[in-house]
Amino acid sequence: MSTPPQPPNEGFGAPQEPPAGGFGAPTPPQQPPAGAPGYGYPQQTPGPYGQPPQAPGPYGQPQPGPYAQPQPQPQPGPYAQPGPYAQPQPGPYAQPQPVTQPMYGPGAPAPKAPGGGSGKKAQAGIVVAAVVAVAAIVGGGLWYVAGDKDADGGGGKEGAKNSASATPGGATAGGTPVQTEALEKAPADPKSKTLVNIEHPKVTDLVNVVGSWLTDSVYAKTDVQKIVGYDAATGTPKWTLPLPGQVCGASRHTTPDGKTAFLYEASKRTPANKYPQCTEVGVLDVNSGKMVWNGSVTTTAGGDAKVAFKEITISGQTVAAGGLRGGAAWNLNDGKNLWKPRADDPDRCYDMGYAGGPGLATIRKCGDYDNRYLVVQSLNPTTGAPVSSYKMSPGIEWASIVSSSPLVVAADVGDAAGDGSGISDLFSIDEKTGQLRQRIPLKSDLYAARCEGTSVESCQKIVVGNGRVYVPSEEREVKSGTFERTNEIHSFDLMTGKQTTDRASAGAKYKIFPLRMDGPNLIAYKWPPYSSGGQVVSLDGKTFKETVLMQNPGHKSFDDPETSFSDSYSEYRYGKGRLFISETMISKPYSSSKDKDWLIASFTTG
Repeated sequence: MSTPPQPPNEGFGAPQEPPAGGFGAPTPPQQPPAGAPGYGYPQQTPGPYGQPPQAPGPYGQPQPGPYAQPQPQPQPGPYAQPGPYAQPQPGPYAQPQPVTQPMYGPGAPAPKAPGGGSGKKAQAGIVVAAVVAVAAIVGGGLWYVAGDKDADGGGGKEGAKNSASATPGGATAGGTPVQTEALEKAPADPKSKTLVNIEHPKVTDLVNVVGSWLTDSVYAKTDVQKIVGYDAATGTPKWTLPLPGQVCGASRHTTPDGKTAFLYEASKRTPANKYPQCTEVGVLDVNSGKMVWNGSVTTTAGGDAKVAFKEITISGQTVAAGGLRGGAAWNLNDGKNLWKPRADDPDRCYDMGYAGGPGLATIRKCGDYDNRYLVVQSLNPTTGAPVSSYKMSPGIEWASIVSSSPLVVAADVGDAAGDGSGISDLFSIDEKTGQLRQRIPLKSDLYAARCEGTSVESCQKIVVGNGRVYVPSEEREVKSGTFERTNEIHSFDLMTGKQTTDRASAGAKYKIFPLRMDGPNLIAYKWPPYSSGGQVVSLDGKTFKETVLMQNPGHKSFDDPETSFSDSYSEYRYGKGRLFISETMISKPYSSSKDKDWLIASFTTG
């Protein structure tokens, strides 16, 4: 089955525009995702997949600039009128904002280095973009500390190690607090029941529905031109937030008090304007369904043109959005602009995107069109000033951040992965010094983690915690010549780069992959075989002993909502005995299909 065409919406496969100043990235060719066979049940021909998901919800999920400028104010837009939205308060928004921290901060000059699975029912959708083929790479990259006068020399300390006793990372000042204790407890009976299953709305085109968030009381999900909140205990609709346009980007993070951020189009799609730009930023109170504030931004070059973004994240009290025209940030609570894209950057750099959570990090693309290079920076979330910088080797054109603190970056070096996963190597970086700790090869034929190389915070099935990175192995036959397949979760030490003794087997006919950390423990999902239900398990951080948190009921039909989703291109949110699985892309149903198309499937042990 051929992959349907991608809608040209900024941030979701649109024809890419160069950033201000003429240093935009070329549009990478699309590649189909690697398909995954079923797990012990009759096989069907898989269809194209939906959008890559955001990582799991607010219960310790995997982790996610610098141009502090005056002015931009939350835009009145459609939310300035009386109605259900919480409005930005008058006062600071009516006045020009004072200049705060310059882009690179005191003592931190800009870098000047030259150069540069398928389920029981196939789902329709699209992979946004894939990593472009790159030239042969000099391994490892160059490291330098922001503010070091010799930083641009590229130096000879590549691969230098800290002492073996050092512990990588720690939350960057101002970032989201790190959960230190396990919160998920095994119920007396882990057998679950269906909470609510929601069919996706009828559409006539491909529509992005990326974005889902789970708090103690509400599960919220992007729908067509709206976000809907469901009671997390009963599954009944609790609130609806209508929007003037479609959601086009969503943070994977939720603050402890239930706030999150998303991107949306300023207007409804029409034949004359089929794909509006992804320019609007909104902060949502998930529990109440109220828009805390909304806004947009223009570049420092002036003019009325709004900047289009591709992705958005949260770290502490900072909301940061990035794309091919650079990055911008706002205060989470009041919408005050902290920095925005600068059109006259002397090194022709721009922030491709940000990763949030306990720290804030960015990947900056720099240099002229034929001499590009990437710089990974750990940032102060409050000011955007770089704390440290690491220059990746020339030829690596795309990279993703797996974790902001400890800082772990994934890249497909030299297109070595060859399977569209976006990962051939992991780079463990000291976020305080910019020093490369280890480069960890992650062979695509052995491991099943994925990143969308053109998006900074897009990695899935890969989790960082306990000074380690957890990844699932590719599935393998339990016994030669049978249809029974399984896999395991393994881990690598971020300080030594070596594989540890951690092993968590899925068991015959199941497939396991990590969802998020729960304090020191790892939460994982087991994709089920035919006629069985999936499982959510907790793996002890020290012993890797498995505890079953949820056992879902099995179905004996191909219309099983749980396995109708692609495990590689859907959003999984688990917390407090509730599991929500949802689509990130929906499309017009195929005329020959009689199966239902699900937007949400959910389960509870309560």
